[in-house]
Amino acid sequence: MKTRSIRWYRVLPMSFVILIGTIAPAFAQKIGFPSKIVGGYFEEWSIYYADYNIANLQQNGVAATLTHLLYAFANVQSSPTAACTFADTWADYQDPYLPPVNGNPYTGPLFGNFAAIQQLEGLYPKLNVLISIGGSSASNTAAFSAAASTAAGRQQLAASCISLFIQGNIASGITAPGLFDGINIDWEWPTATDTQNFTLLLEEFRTQLNQLSATTGKQYILSFDGPAGAQNYVNINLPQAAAQVNFITIDGYNYAGSWDTQTNDASSLYDSPQDPDYGQDLDINDTVNAYLKAGVPASKYTMGVPLYGAGWTGVPNINHGLYQNSTGLSPVPLANGTGLCSNTNGTEPGCDVLLTPGLATYGTLVNLQANGYVPYFDPFRIAVSVYDPALETFYTFDDPLTVTLKALYIDARGLGGGYVWALKDDDPNGDMTKTLATFLGQ
Repeated sequence: MKTRSIRWYRVLPMSFVILIGTIAPAFAQKIGFPSKIVGGYFEEWSIYYADYNIANLQQNGVAATLTHLLYAFANVQSSPTAACTFADTWADYQDPYLPPVNGNPYTGPLFGNFAAIQQLEGLYPKLNVLISIGGSSASNTAAFSAAASTAAGRQQLAASCISLFIQGNIASGITAPGLFDGINIDWEWPTATDTQNFTLLLEEFRTQLNQLSATTGKQYILSFDGPAGAQNYVNINLPQAAAQVNFITIDGYNYAGSWDTQTNDASSLYDSPQDPDYGQDLDINDTVNAYLKAGVPASKYTMGVPLYGAGWTGVPNINHGLYQNSTGLSPVPLANGTGLCSNTNGTEPGCDVLLTPGLATYGTLVNLQANGYVPYFDPFRIAVSVYDPALETFYTFDDPLTVTLKALYIDARGLGGGYVWALKDDDPNGDMTKTLATFLGQ
């Protein structure tokens, strides 16, 4: 029945779909939806070029809508011993100049993002804060594989991460017990030879966290980041891994990107026969079906929503720029949508904060629509894009309408919730994150 209940989204006239996006927020608040996970990743480097701080989450009201804040990232080392390490000590706990969250200046010895998180937790005691360990760097991937390959390595890594972040043994003279409520393992990605060790690593983390619970009386959260691509999730024993964690943050993006020369939707809800890549499971619905078929409980599936878009240039004015060959990646735009960034080294003010060709934040993409880019919504794929025929430039991304429909899908399929990557990439009001929260019961 639930499969049938979501199919009506696919055949709605565009006018009716737009109407849903217009009236649904008030409707959702009136009738209420079941409360689910609403997560958001905060990148430690947000405080630099983007000038986005933990305090922004309080100022724009996003913090009040989140159930889980995931702090990215901590690093992993395997030599001389397996351990968690800080990726940026200045951003994490040393920077004394960050704006305070609650209006009170930081007094130390804990500073940086960690001190800001402490203030945020004081305002929102029900907020769950997780440290995300790993990320996409090759060094972290290799360190995970090496550390997880032996029982001693798994024990050392789990003990180190728990001591550093859960027990809060930050540095000499600096402690912050209770700062983090759990751990998110972001191993990108286990290979076929890592399958068993990945499960064993999760089991070790779960065991040590449970042992700590017996002492503190507090239950700790464990999760891991799950890939959207079949070539990667086939290397994880999904039912065994899922049994160890509270939930899985599963990517709902990067189905298309800089590795493609042809434009396509990067985060569509459904597949389409019109897609040249049709049948390759490059859509969220097929990913959900694969995880659930493998034995992952629907309640542990947390859908990722991107707050950035993928872009290409040299795209002919055919089919709104969709499914067309390109000559390259889109250049970095100015954040206000009025032109292009002349350099991407972070010294020119006003550039899109990702500073990366082929990418742009939602906050910038909204402004592009007021400067020559024409939006297109695909009601069958539940996907949106913008195209400028003069610049021959195309972007695929999510907007409040697609987020609304994805949230309805999450509810219809009985999934555990959703999360955004990343909080700094939203518009200044945090509208995308707030839209997701509205329809997930927050």
